[in-house]
Formats: sequence, C-alpha cells, structure tokens
Amino acid sequence: MAAGYGEILRARHAARLLTGTLVGRLPNATAAIAIVLFVRAQGGTYSLAGALAAVYGVANAVGQPLLGRLVDVYGQPRVQLPAALASALAMAVFAFTGTDPSAAAYASVAGAGLFTPPLEGGLRALWPSVLRREDQVHTAYAMDAVAQEVMFTVGPLLVTLCVSLWSEQGALLVLNALGVLGALSVVVSPPSRAWRSAPREAHWLGALRSPGLLALLGAFLFVGVALGSITVASVPYADEHGGDVVYGWLMAALGLGALVGGVGYGARRWVGAPERRLRGLVALLAVCYLPLMLMPGAVAMVALTALAGVFLAPALACAFVIVDRHAPRGTVTEAFSWLVTMFTVGASVGTGVAGPVVEAGGALWGFAVPAAAGAVSSVVLLATGRVMAAPAGGGVVAASSENDPNRAAEPRFSSGDRA
Repeated sequence: MAAGYGEILRARHAARLLTGTLVGRLPNATAAIAIVLFVRAQGGTYSLAGALAAVYGVANAVGQPLLGRLVDVYGQPRVQLPAALASALAMAVFAFTGTDPSAAAYASVAGAGLFTPPLEGGLRALWPSVLRREDQVHTAYAMDAVAQEVMFTVGPLLVTLCVSLWSEQGALLVLNALGVLGALSVVVSPPSRAWRSAPREAHWLGALRSPGLLALLGAFLFVGVALGSITVASVPYADEHGGDVVYGWLMAALGLGALVGGVGYGARRWVGAPERRLRGLVALLAVCYLPLMLMPGAVAMVALTALAGVFLAPALACAFVIVDRHAPRGTVTEAFSWLVTMFTVGASVGTGVAGPVVEAGGALWGFAVPAAAGAVSSVVLLATGRVMAAPAGGGVVAASSENDPNRAAEPRFSSGDRA
C-alpha cells in the first residue's frame, strides 16, 4: 500500500500539485464554519450565519462548472489564479465590513463562493499528464479522495486554531491567503502551464451533452443527499446519547471510515470496467447506511458510522475515472467540476430534507433518509447501465485528443492532452 502511494508521490510534480491543490482548497473546506464563527463574533444571529453559509455554498455550486469550462477553453493559469484572488478579495471585504449592512455581506460571501477556483477538477485533469500509466492514475484518484477526507477533517481544526491565535476575522483572512498561495503553487508548475484541453466542439451544454456523465451526476446527487442527511440525523441521536461530544465522534468516524476505505481501495490494482465496479461500490455504500437505523449505544453507533463511510472514498475515486472516460472532448475540467457541484447540491438537499423528517419522526426516520437516498443512487446506476457503458477497447492513458466516447473509436483519458 505504502509503495503504491509512494510511487505516485515520487513522480515529478505530483507531490507539489497535490499539496498545492489541498492548500488552495482550504478556504472552501473551512468556509461554512469560518463564516458561522465570524458572524457569531460580530453579534449576528445563527439564522444570519446559516443563511450566509448557504449563500456561499450555492454560489460555489454555480461557479465551479462555469469556471471549469473557462479552464478548458483558456487553460489553468489564466483562470485559476484570477479566480482565487477574486474569491479571497471578496472574503476579505466580508471580513473587514462585517455583517452590517447585510446586503454587502451577502454580496461579498456570494462573490467568494462564485469565484472559488476549480482546483479539484483541475488536479484530476492533470494526473494523466503527470502519471503515464493507467494504474497510476487510478491510484492517484484514490489518493485524491483520501486527501479530501483529511482536508475536511483538518480544515475545521485549522479554523479553531486561527481563532485561538488571532480572531475570527484573522481566521478568514489567513485561510484565504493560504488558498491564494496554494493556487499560485499549482498554476506556476510546469504541468499546469503546459496543460491544454483537447479542441472542443462548440455546444452550449458543454460536458452535460454526455449521457453517461449525466447518469453519473444523477447517481451522485443522491450520494450527496445521503451524506448531508446523516449530518442532520446525527444531531437528535447525539442529544440523547451524550451531546456535542458524541456528535463530534460520529462526524469524525464518518470521515475516518472514508479515509480507511480510500486508502485500501487505492492500494489495489483494479481490472474490469469501472462502471460495473461503481455499481457494486454504491450498492455496498447503500447497504452500510441501513444499520444506522438500529441506533445502538454511542460506542456501537460510532462504529456503524465509520462503516457507513468506508465505501464513500472508493466510490468517489471510481467516479473520477468514469468522468474522465465519459467527458466529451475538451470538457474534462468542467466535467469534474459538475461532479463537485452535484455532490454539493445533493448534500444541501439532504440537510434540507432531513430536518423536517427528523422533526416529524425523530432520529430513526432521519437515518432512513440516507438509506433511501443510497438505494435510489444504486437504482440510477443500474437503470442507466447501458448509457454508462464505455466503448469496447478499454481506456488507456495517452496524450491524445481523440477521447470523445461519442465519436472516437478508442476511449482514452481525456485529461491526458498536453500542449
């Protein structure tokens, strides 16, 4: 396992790209908690804090595929760095002006979310040009999924550290400054400067004209619903079994399970069509949500929550491969950004749905939401199996632009194109 990941990180530019992307995404990973803490310090209400965090999330979901399309057209440096600067500037305006007037606060937070650079999709577009073997790219996707779990675990801790060392305002400024430095590290690297998307066919739908990609996005919308609903359903359970400490352990266990699953998945070389493998992974993910409805004691519930997260990172890593296989020619960054958007929207829908369900039926029915959402995601993949099936021949890593599964005879990694 260590040898597989070590081989990836020893590849030229790989460690720098991964680290720069993770640091560059810190503002996005910490935005919700940083905004809430800042608004509270300003004397604002939790309703205002929640509304501002929601506006950031919605703007981010809108901006990712739009900026991803611009990256495919103009390249990474000309889009990623200006977007990072604009996002950081908007958050700095929010940090210095505060919540009054509220219109300015909403506008600045929306701007910060809208201009968040699509570093996540950009990194996945770069992997095939940095790693020349298909099995290495698959391992890198798994490592990417694992790194996400680490970032979303460490990010909130960094916010609290910055608050304790400086202030809530300082946390907003420092984390966004780090984000700009991370983006700068990526875009000045040779792979980022050299990468060019394949020539694209002009079409207003962009990446969304791929039926296989649409099917994948539909499935991961419901995976996001499941994940978002767990965060809400865990609150009333924790209230009855120990309070905030138990809730923290449940959320940490969910991330730890995904971390362990992703590490194990990336340590193995997988054969066969990733579309078929994804159906199995999502089915296992859905099955592992069911035991949460047992709601045992706190220790057992933490273990079940960890189990519920085990297949999340492997499913994401497998989805990354499928996105690259199905993205229409010249749209790879946009396609990856759409996956981020759908997952984010799904999580928001999950939190919105689970709230009324919990109020009506308690934690038990709240945990039924992720189980149902996981089942729907699995059904979507089964029902769309034919449109998701890649052309015969299997994917190979090649620096070629002939990757469009709708037109090319041989599927290739679309993100392998270089200048």
